[in-house]
Amino acid sequence: MSEQLGDDFDQNYVKFLSDAIETGCVWALESDEGFALCASINNEEIDVMPMWSQPEYAESHIEGEWKNYRAVPIALEELLEDWLPGMHEDLTLVGPNWNSDLEGDEVEPLDLLEDFEENLED
Repeated sequence: MSEQLGDDFDQNYVKFLSDAIETGCVWALESDEGFALCASINNEEIDVMPMWSQPEYAESHIEGEWKNYRAVPIALEELLEDWLPGMHEDLTLVGPNWNSDLEGDEVEPLDLLEDFEENLED
């Protein structure tokens, strides 16, 4: 079991990038109605889609209003080529590696794409 995500959002973000590059995928929560979304803390009209770098991080949120969700992998290549550009068009932000309180960074999809590309070049 990996260590839990803490209150250092920058550290959680770096872990999100490095884990995703290492494993080749990220994890989101999906139900028959679609993917789990939260309202942005900065603008209630904007949705944030939490994603995690490990399946157990995602699975720890399958409770309450998300009890009918399951953790599903999204291939990194698919995330970079399809998901992030599409989320940008839909004005949806990414919540990378939110902690157990569903707190963390809210990232513009194209900024995340850029950070992945920079890290993949190294």
